[in-house]
Amino acid sequence: MAYTVTNYPTKKAVRDALANGETIRVYQPGPFGPDVADGQATLEGPHYPKPHKWYAEAFVVDGVLVRIR
Repeated sequence: MAYTVTNYPTKKAVRDALANGETIRVYQPGPFGPDVADGQATLEGPHYPKPHKWYAEAFVVDGVLVRIR
């Protein structure tokens, strides 16, 4: 699972930011990060310690979110 650098409270907030042209960086916490490989990734939010309330399939290029489902 990966996170966005900005702690978005909802998936809609991520979609809106992406639609507004914001650059959304993505990272992988833990021993396998911090970079997310190019391609498909699964995002979750909001960040720990809050409970995760949203999950999304995303496409990442050079650590930047380019598409979200």
